[in-house]
Amino acid sequence: MSSTLLVYLHGFRSSPRSSKAVMTGEAIKALSSAAYPIEWYCPQLLASPKESMDMVTAHIEQSKADRIVIIGSSLGGFYANHLAEKYACKAVALNPAVRAARELAPHVGMMTAYDSDEPFDFRPEYIDELKALQVEAITNPGRYFLIAAKGDELLDWREMVDFYSGAKQLVLEGSDHGIADYAEHLPKVLDFISGK
Repeated sequence: MSSTLLVYLHGFRSSPRSSKAVMTGEAIKALSSAAYPIEWYCPQLLASPKESMDMVTAHIEQSKADRIVIIGSSLGGFYANHLAEKYACKAVALNPAVRAARELAPHVGMMTAYDSDEPFDFRPEYIDELKALQVEAITNPGRYFLIAAKGDELLDWREMVDFYSGAKQLVLEGSDHGIADYAEHLPKVLDFISGK
């Protein structure tokens, strides 16, 4: 019996309580069964990219699952590239930050998360940590599924489309960075995870 570890990585200043994370988690739990068990892992990522990836990598390597699938949103999509290349596994990228070091360099300093007032320090050295995790080109586009919104107000959808050239792609007319209409597209994510 094969089992799957599904890792969901949220975006910058976000959390496992984000609407996409919650929606995906509920759908995955409904999909999981005795015949097709899926372990759901959606951690609170840390301010340090290196510490975040060390934590996620440790969980993946302790897992007994036969296959791994990563879903990442925004900064989580950047991390998903790193992990999908490392473990040669499937990845779903939701409005990913293709070049996270460049995107986040202007945000160094004290920040708060979207859903809490708890401050955290986004330090200059974290930009170097992001550079160290940069995937220059994906090696097997068939393992990737990109959902990119033309209405993304933070990131350039054209850069995403170029980066994931050859991969399965769903380019949304309009929508936004958070993919407000994500519920409509979730069935396609589940099909990709299941190998359909």
